This record gives sequence, structure tokens and C-alpha cells, in this order.
Amino acid sequence: MTADDYVQSVIDYVPRGLALRDAIAMELRSHMAERQAHEQPLDEVIRQLGDPLTLAESYLAAVPLQSARFWPRAVAKVIDFLLAVAGGGAFALLLWSVLSSEARYFVPPICIGMSLLLFPVYTASAEYRVGQTIGKRLMSIRVVRESGARIGLGQALLRQLPFFGQFFFIDILFALFTARSQRAFEMLTKTRAVVIVLCAVVLAAQ
Repeated sequence: MTADDYVQSVIDYVPRGLALRDAIAMELRSHMAERQAHEQPLDEVIRQLGDPLTLAESYLAAVPLQSARFWPRAVAKVIDFLLAVAGGGAFALLLWSVLSSEARYFVPPICIGMSLLLFPVYTASAEYRVGQTIGKRLMSIRVVRESGARIGLGQALLRQLPFFGQFFFIDILFALFTARSQRAFEMLTKTRAVVIVLCAVVLAAQ
């Protein structure tokens, strides 16, 4: 592993859009170069710096996390659902234009099925890749680990299980009563929905 590979592996855990990403990369490269200048092998430097996720979380500990409130989250969810319905509707219109009159009987259920499938798939994909869906972006909400680090693919998928299991409303009710406004499956996956706060962070030397 090169120094750049290690730095990138740390940065990958920092949510996109934070200016902190560039500051961490600069500080880490400088720190690693300084140690190598003192003839310390790169492998030893990386070993001392430790696991990339743990190191990223140590930087992110200085970033305040403010839990997103229930109603902004609900609005974001409605926006995303309407976008999924629009996507399913567009697909239905396409089918309607190419299918025969007899086959058009199946278009409405296909449209509903596409919308119900597209909604959780899109949500999981967007939260894993950039930490937010279009609805969450409009409401200035981001999904992160409890430490503030970027969530993993497994966490993103598990967050959507209540929708597939038809117990979404039971899951979401937890957000009304938990200290961090977390859904039941957010507590299970150790993730949070937080308000995006722009702040300056002073990096401590590692």
C-alpha cells in the first residue's frame, strides 16, 4: 500500500462535501512524509496510524453532530417517494406506448411495483454513495455512522429492511421517542440522520 492509497482509504470514510476531507488529506500526507524523512519505513508508519476507519473517526470526533428532527426527515422521505413514483410512472408511460392494447392491462401493477422497488433501492444506493438522497439534500440532512463517518453498503441496505418487511411505520415511530431521533433500524445499524453543519475544525496532530 502506498501513502496515497492509505490517505485515500481514510478519506473514503469522511462524508463527501465536508471541507474537512482536504484538510485531513493534507495533514496526513505531511505527517507521513515527516516520519519517512526520519527514515521510518512506510509500513511502520501505516501500522502506527492504524485502521483507516478508526483514524477517520478520530478526526470526525471534532465535528458536532446535530440529529435531524422528525418532520424535516418526513418531508425528505415524501420527496424521495414522489421521485420514485415519478420514475415508475415514466417507465409505465414507456410501456404504454410500446405494448399492445391487451398487454396494457398489466401496466398499472407494473408501475406500482417499479415505484415500490425503486424507492428503497435508490435510497440505499444514494445514502451509501453520498450519504443523502435528493430529498435529504434539499432538507440539509445526511446519513452517517454514529461516529460521523460515512456508512457502509451493508448498513445502507439494512436501513431499508423495514420497508421491505412492511413494518416501516413501527420502525419510524422510534424516531419520535429516542434521544437521537433514531429509527429502530438506525440503532441496529449504528447510523444516524444528522443536520449538515458547516464548521471549521482544527486538526490535532496525530
